[in-house]
Amino acid sequence: MSLISWGMYPKIKNQKFSLRDVTSLNSYMSNTYEFIPFGNGRSYGDSAINENIVHVKPYNNFLDFNEKNGILTCQAGVLLSEILDSVVKRGWFLKVTPGTKLITVGGAIASDVHGKNHHIEGCFSECVKEFTIMLPDGETTTCKKGDELFKATCGGMGLTGVILTAKISLKKINSQFIKQTTIKTKNLKETFEAFENNKELPYSVAWIDCLAKDENIGKCLLMVGDFADDGDLEYKSKKKLSIPFNFPSFALNTLSVKAFNWLYYAKAPNGISKQKVGIDSFFYPLDAIGNWNRIYGKNGFTQYQFILPKENSYEGLQEILTKISNSGKGSFLAVLKLYGKENDNYLSFPIEGYSLALDFKIEEGLFELLDTLDEIVLKYGGRIYLTKDVRVSKETFEHGYPRIEKFREFRRENNMSEKLQSLQSKRVQI
Repeated sequence: MSLISWGMYPKIKNQKFSLRDVTSLNSYMSNTYEFIPFGNGRSYGDSAINENIVHVKPYNNFLDFNEKNGILTCQAGVLLSEILDSVVKRGWFLKVTPGTKLITVGGAIASDVHGKNHHIEGCFSECVKEFTIMLPDGETTTCKKGDELFKATCGGMGLTGVILTAKISLKKINSQFIKQTTIKTKNLKETFEAFENNKELPYSVAWIDCLAKDENIGKCLLMVGDFADDGDLEYKSKKKLSIPFNFPSFALNTLSVKAFNWLYYAKAPNGISKQKVGIDSFFYPLDAIGNWNRIYGKNGFTQYQFILPKENSYEGLQEILTKISNSGKGSFLAVLKLYGKENDNYLSFPIEGYSLALDFKIEEGLFELLDTLDEIVLKYGGRIYLTKDVRVSKETFEHGYPRIEKFREFRRENNMSEKLQSLQSKRVQI
């Protein structure tokens, strides 16, 4: 059975090699012309898709945990959820986590993922002390911060080698709960003010109503918070419901998205409300629904995530949200986040500013709309997130990533370009 991305698009036939030991991987790499590493299939686009795939998830043993210092060493196929199940009860948490815990450690490094605290903690690479990686020539090497291989691999979309193990530092906590404050805003101006007024808190994320119009454009529910200090560390992953089949394509349309957005926004109290919520509810709400990608139908979906420099974010988001609202192709999953300073990695996504992520079902006219949004993103000096992308052009990609030539040169000099390729890397020629 072929492996596909979480967006279920595109679908191609592929051959899977399951990574279980270093010796067999070395043999596979020596005898395979072209391949790409694949974790747990949670990246949305074609960054981990090719005709030949190294499936890293089976390589998933814990190797060492220094409970005193919160330093964990594990194989690259370990899921973030498996880490949490083991360390939260011991008073530790991930320093950086994206909106799903169902990704591998290797995938977190390759995408240099970020979360609701980027403005404080930065990307996942900030907590990576070192990792081992098998290069295309079969050599295994250990890589640390400051190495050029580190800067190329973190955010490098699996195009430098197969990550084998990683040593990461964790965050000390004293509760499985988050003290959450929800702030309801009426427009984009209020939304930006709310973010800036709460930027000292470590975690912040906003749901945006992307179909709102005129004076209501940019209205949101902003959730901010920090860990409680109640000593309750009895964390258990929640049981989840599951979507058993693909929804009909017509189920998600302008009317159904508008209805969802209205209900979601209306249920929140006006002004400011406070509550205590669990780790899963705050960080991973969608993980509670198994196979939620099926709601978009058999044709799949894509997530369009872009980021704009802080000085251009308000004006750029106003224009983009207006364009989306007028198109009628709104998303009920529209997430706005605040970001801190850019790191030194060649292809890491974040820059200091604001990012918006929107899910769209694959349908006629969508890619034309996204091409138009690309133009606006570039106009305001932004970039597109490769982990979510399935269609961006080489030209658009290059404009957003000024260090792309360094990455290409590094790949050429180390004979990585022929062996390690994905559908995405071929499309944007990296």
